[in-house]
Amino acid sequence: MIRLLKYELRKTLFSKLVLLGITVIAQAVFLAGLWGDKENTLAIGAVLLFFIAIIGIALMGILSLTTLHKDMNTRQGYMLFMTPNSCYRILGAKVLECGLSLLIAGAFFFALGVLDFSLLLGKGANQQIWDTINQLIRSINDQIQLDAPHLSALVFSMIACWLCTVTTAYLSDVVCTSLLYGKKGNLLITFLLFLALNYGISKLLTLVPASIGIIPVLVWQGVIALALAGVMYVITARLMEKYLSV
Repeated sequence: MIRLLKYELRKTLFSKLVLLGITVIAQAVFLAGLWGDKENTLAIGAVLLFFIAIIGIALMGILSLTTLHKDMNTRQGYMLFMTPNSCYRILGAKVLECGLSLLIAGAFFFALGVLDFSLLLGKGANQQIWDTINQLIRSINDQIQLDAPHLSALVFSMIACWLCTVTTAYLSDVVCTSLLYGKKGNLLITFLLFLALNYGISKLLTLVPASIGIIPVLVWQGVIALALAGVMYVITARLMEKYLSV
């Protein structure tokens, strides 16, 4: 499993380094605005960092999905299934790589956010900057406050739900490759399956009662999403073992 995990990490390393480089540039813009007392530059840097964090976390899942699709649909990638590893181990390495990448990216951007908030507090940023940051956070959930417990719960929930979404995409892609390959309308059916699965999951997550408070809601939604991701993994690996294993 460790060897497979290292293999998966190497396949996505370059894209992650590019993301890191872009983040460094955005952070430089932020710091230039902060230390140069340029409010417009500071605001641009803060907005850039916010969207890079969102896109970066999304990218972790997309990269994992594309590598699975490539492994199943190219001759070079399909050689992975000819190794003495079960599909449970192969897919498990991909899920683990995706989960670790999401966790590391989430922790990195969260720590960077805490650092930048501390710098803003030390510099005494004006109310307009704080309003801009607060609006960005509340665009995700209007009950979120700018403090560590709320932001930690939000990051955990987002990462868990995104991992669950990625595993539903795994399942949909494997269904397309194994059960619908060569059939008319297979891409449309796959897309509709992906939408249906995520719609059902989103409805299930809304069953968590809002009366318990926003932080417990986010935590419970994250836990449920992780459990469902596990279910998707088992079903997907079973299909791969039955139809793709050599």
